[in-house]
Amino acid sequence: MTDIATLPFRRASQVWTVFFVILLEAALVITWSAGFVGIRFAIDHAPIFLILFWRSLVSGLVLLPFALTVGPPIRWKDALSQVLFGALAMSGYLAGFALAISFGVPTGLVALITDMLPLAVAFLSWPILGQALTARQWLGSLIGLAGVLIASGWSLDMGNVPLWAYGLPVLGTLSLALATLLQKRSPTNTMPVYQSLCIQCLSAAAIFALFAWHEGRVSPVLDVGFIGGILWLVFVATFGGWSLYYLALRKSSPTRVTTILYLSPPVTMIWAWVMFGEPLSWAMAGGLGVSLIGIIIVARSQKAVHV
Repeated sequence: MTDIATLPFRRASQVWTVFFVILLEAALVITWSAGFVGIRFAIDHAPIFLILFWRSLVSGLVLLPFALTVGPPIRWKDALSQVLFGALAMSGYLAGFALAISFGVPTGLVALITDMLPLAVAFLSWPILGQALTARQWLGSLIGLAGVLIASGWSLDMGNVPLWAYGLPVLGTLSLALATLLQKRSPTNTMPVYQSLCIQCLSAAAIFALFAWHEGRVSPVLDVGFIGGILWLVFVATFGGWSLYYLALRKSSPTRVTTILYLSPPVTMIWAWVMFGEPLSWAMAGGLGVSLIGIIIVARSQKAVHV
């Protein structure tokens, strides 16, 4: 009798849970795409690694007081794990595609490679988690990838680039996929997001400082465009995008979360159209639709939403 009486409340709770996850994933796509907009703001005012260094450093320093005073004490063992995740997830991923672009790999092609993250997660899931994608999940991932190819393919221009440079975004994507899976199985996965993000940002800043110093400077550029771009990258792309990425990862599976990121290239194109007047194309609209189909297939193949 009691179970029947509470059944409507359980169903309402499940509906709200699904609704919350959908909102979380929509916000993730928007803020993840915002990172490209922030780079666009700052790229004309500073080298790429100087931008990444100050983005990571400012993000970590803003979070540091909260990480030290709010929540459970940070143990050295947990902190060292987050340093590793920061080196893989932030430094490896961001440096991989940034270096590729600096060597002349077309930005559109880099975007395509980095958006193969779900396939990289699937590739590494068996040795790390002992899991493998079902046939339906593979189908959805491949359809999502086809949507990205349709949406972004018009911008590709191979150019004269050393062949090995095309492997850099692949390594960056595999680095983020590895960090994603390691965090999913790590006992430190219970650390509050703001604490783990703080440690990862500071560890990434230390690595990016070496690249920035090699480029010629680590001091900031006192320019409105550079400062505005850094603030955007810190408060929207880092606090928004990476925080939501890790939060979504805790609420759902790595496959679902990374598949959602298939929507980032079309959304980035819409941002560029609104903010910079860059033209849209029917290829972008078609790719968006195809990606949505792939995402729906993968999402429905999940047995349950983990909360």
